[in-house]
Amino acid sequence: MDKKQAPSPEWREYRRMRAWELKQQGWKQKDIAAALGVTPGAVSQWMQRAQPGGKEALRRRPAPGRAPRLNAKQRERLPALLAKGAEAYGFRGALWTRKRVAQVIRREFGVSYSPRHVGRLLKALDWTVQQPEERATQRDEAAIQQWVAVEWPRIKKRP
Repeated sequence: MDKKQAPSPEWREYRRMRAWELKQQGWKQKDIAAALGVTPGAVSQWMQRAQPGGKEALRRRPAPGRAPRLNAKQRERLPALLAKGAEAYGFRGALWTRKRVAQVIRREFGVSYSPRHVGRLLKALDWTVQQPEERATQRDEAAIQQWVAVEWPRIKKRP
């Protein structure tokens, strides 16, 4: 699965700085936009931001909001902890769920997250959330295959 990578924050800052330089050289905003592969509206916003503060106003700013409760080192450690498997933490079955991961995070780092937020953390780490598949213990696979091969085509109205 090949995801399209978003430009890094450093690249975005470079692009804004380059737009400022081109504007100082007398380029038109539409030409700057075409040269940098952005919309003219983006260039316009950058120039409005840069007018009162100059080039420094185009520098990258930290994201607003509360600092994450798990620091970067802890987030880096999380995949290694999960790689041990769910059974290593006393869970029945090998599947990880958001609820189970939340319990491991609480146990290992002392940080409580809701299962919904754990899903966001896992997504950021490129982990897929798993749901345990519940099956009856008395399930008869041979009988199921027989039913699918013989009975289902007989019952089904169209081939």
